[in-house]
Amino acid sequence: MKTIKKFLGLIWIILGPIAMVFMFLQAVEKVGLTHTDIERTNTMLQWGIILFIFLPISIGLMVFGFYAWKGEYDNLPETSEEI
Repeated sequence: MKTIKKFLGLIWIILGPIAMVFMFLQAVEKVGLTHTDIERTNTMLQWGIILFIFLPISIGLMVFGFYAWKGEYDNLPETSEEI
């Protein structure tokens, strides 16, 4: 189980930046497909909000993966007395 946690931690560390790059590329593509200035403004606003919300989630995913990779979750308490 410890090996699985470390492996998944590495995947989460890699997945965070890849997801942000993919979302940024999607935003650029969708803004480029607009025809009028109003559509472009609305699309940019929507994608700006999406990226603004997703950035901390991506950073948290990388931090969680880093701690899993370091083995911080190897000894989790099973009862409240162990806390």
